[in-house]
Amino acid sequence: EDKILPANREIVLQSVAGNALEIVARIDPKQAPAIEMNVLRSSGREEYTKISFYKERGFSDRVFGKDRRQSLLTIDSSHSSTASDVISRAPETAPLFLDEGELLELHVFIDRSVVEVFANGRQCISVRVYPDRADSVGVSMRSQGCDAHLTSLDAWEMQSIW
Repeated sequence: EDKILPANREIVLQSVAGNALEIVARIDPKQAPAIEMNVLRSSGREEYTKISFYKERGFSDRVFGKDRRQSLLTIDSSHSSTASDVISRAPETAPLFLDEGELLELHVFIDRSVVEVFANGRQCISVRVYPDRADSVGVSMRSQGCDAHLTSLDAWEMQSIW
C-alpha cells in the first residue's frame, strides 16, 4: 500500500482483516499532529482498539543542546469491547522520539486478545482486549489535522497455535 491518508477521514483498509495479524506500516506523518490505526474494528465501529502516534505532543525535553518535544505512542482500549462485563482502562502510553524526516514505523501484532505495538525499534506497548463481536476484525487508519503519507503497509495472517 502506498497512499495518502487524507486529513480527518478514516480509511478502512479493505485488504487487511483478522484477529491474528502481523502488520508493518511505514508512515510519513508530515505536519499531521496525530496518526491513528484502529485494529479489531467492527464494521460499524462499535468496537475498535486505537493505536495512536501524537507527534511532538508530549513533554519538552532538552537533548544535545536543543529543545524538542516528545512524541507519544498510545493504545486506547476504551472502545475495544461492547461486553457489559469488560471494564475500560486508561490508555497505555509511552514516549517516542522521531528524528527530523524519520518515518514512523509501526510493527503491530494482534493475537486475538493481545495487541502489541513496536515503534521504530525503540519503543513497545501492549494491551489485552476482549472484543465481543465476531466482525471485530477490521483495520483502519486516520490522519488528524493534515494529510499524512502511508508509504508502505504489509500484513500477514498468523496461524493459530492450537
